[in-house]
Amino acid sequence: MKPGVLVVTLSCAVGAAACVAQAPTPSGGDVRALLSDDWQYWMQAAPEAATAFGVPGHDARWTDYSASAIEARRARLRETHDRLGRIDRAALSDDDRLNYDLYGGMIQQAIDGLAFDNDPFPVPGVIPHNLAMPMNQMEGIQQDIPRIISLMPAATVADYENIISRLRGVPALVDQTMALMRDGLSRDKTPPRITMRDVPGQVAGQIVDDARTSPLLGAFAAFPPSLPGSERERLTLAAVDAYVTTVKPAFTRLHEFLTATYLPGCRESTAVAALPDGPAMYAFNVRWHTTTGTSPQEIHEIGLAEVKRIRSEMDAIIASVGFAGGFEAFKTHLRTNPAFFYKDANALESAYAVIAKRADPELAHLFGTLPRTPYGIRRIPEAIAPSQTTAYYEPGAFVAGRPGYMFVNTYRLDARPMWEMEALTLHEAVPGHHLQIALAQELADLPDFRRNLSYTAYVEGWALYAESLGADMGFYADPYSKFGQLTYEMWRAVRLVVDTGLHAMGWSRQQAIDYFQANAAKTLQDITVEVDRYIVWPGQALGYKMGQLRIREMRGAAESRLGPRFDVRKFHDVVLGQGALPMDVLEARVKAWSEQ
Repeated sequence: MKPGVLVVTLSCAVGAAACVAQAPTPSGGDVRALLSDDWQYWMQAAPEAATAFGVPGHDARWTDYSASAIEARRARLRETHDRLGRIDRAALSDDDRLNYDLYGGMIQQAIDGLAFDNDPFPVPGVIPHNLAMPMNQMEGIQQDIPRIISLMPAATVADYENIISRLRGVPALVDQTMALMRDGLSRDKTPPRITMRDVPGQVAGQIVDDARTSPLLGAFAAFPPSLPGSERERLTLAAVDAYVTTVKPAFTRLHEFLTATYLPGCRESTAVAALPDGPAMYAFNVRWHTTTGTSPQEIHEIGLAEVKRIRSEMDAIIASVGFAGGFEAFKTHLRTNPAFFYKDANALESAYAVIAKRADPELAHLFGTLPRTPYGIRRIPEAIAPSQTTAYYEPGAFVAGRPGYMFVNTYRLDARPMWEMEALTLHEAVPGHHLQIALAQELADLPDFRRNLSYTAYVEGWALYAESLGADMGFYADPYSKFGQLTYEMWRAVRLVVDTGLHAMGWSRQQAIDYFQANAAKTLQDITVEVDRYIVWPGQALGYKMGQLRIREMRGAAESRLGPRFDVRKFHDVVLGQGALPMDVLEARVKAWSEQ
């Protein structure tokens, strides 16, 4: 999934002593009023999030990254922290207490993240926006601007005026971003230079000679029939003018800054430990993304054990297909045999759509509740495809009537083997990200923040667990596809070893690539992109396997308690029925259900 979330560490998030000491107000209404007030504030302060969540009224603006606006957001966090501290948690209903804990945890986590230059947004979303390092190959305005504009409504004249307003707002956003990057340079806080190699090209991909060919103006090539021709012409001319006079010069300026100033000043090191307060930052990110207190060393050992277990299953499949040559030769066979690759991008995209539609009717066997929000398959934009992973999911917005999409990478077809496609589709679409996120968005009784909340361990752990459901849905009948599913599980186990190796154990980038190659059948292109992702998003990749293992443990415990009464449909409904939760909260919920 593609963008951040603030991971909650549960407890009375503002501190038990503070909760008691500050004249408590025993009112669930106060909690709900606080959540409503804060949601409106943060949608105003983070208009891109409002667009992504389908909240109307904020589509004409970008987030303000001026020093005064950033400080105002920091002050709001502390104000909310104090306001929570004046509420008597013990007097709340169970539902309000859970909302209090989850939101309080988000606020505390956001406050703690200020020490590492995290943007002061307690807004759901997977990676925290780092103000000192606001651009890398995986995120930044070079991706956010086209992504958010593509998500904007385009049905009325007002909608198109909003797009034009956002186009005209690009220069201010670019200038503020460059100011943040200059500040990061002055404090030796930059991404590694090696990971920034494709970023100038990503920016250059937004610069075109003919404004009408820019993806930013895509909506102006497909007006709804309800808009009269005179309005279409006026709006198109205004959009072209905005691109030519504001957007193109801003991206050109950004490209020059990156190539002449920023990349030459970026650090040579790759570990987050090389940054000021880097070890503390990594420990914070590990807690954030796993929602556990497990140490990097413990996670590393878990990863090694999982790699060994999965490898034995892979070896069994190699033997079952009668391949004579061993693991290394089999990986080479999978990576290089032309029979495993499509030769046409349209065929690859269509094949993903076929897999998704095969999965849809099987969901009723595994889930009692299914979402109403539809989803589709799209290609990753060409400008960013070389630095992107094989696929990602872009959530829809139920309140705005916008479907979700699984984006697939058609760059370098010789790096996109057929045998990985079933597992990847189940992860990104159904029963993975789309099913889980769409169900959460449709939980009308939850506060707004809960419907859009995300924890890496929960969201990505669920999607990895969802891959394992493929056998129950008629997938992985072909041993090569089963090997693909194991390859994806191995990929996530390797992450535990490599991420902690890079950031806590002194591994080099090449060591990480070599370990990945030795244990997974993914192509070198994918492996290189993945390792560079772990470098710029330290700790994020740990959430997948750690979350999946916990969900599997919960299922095993429930099956033991319930015996023949265990119903997998009810188990899945319990896991998904309250939106995203920290692992300890989810475990308590599953345990209570299984003991009824």
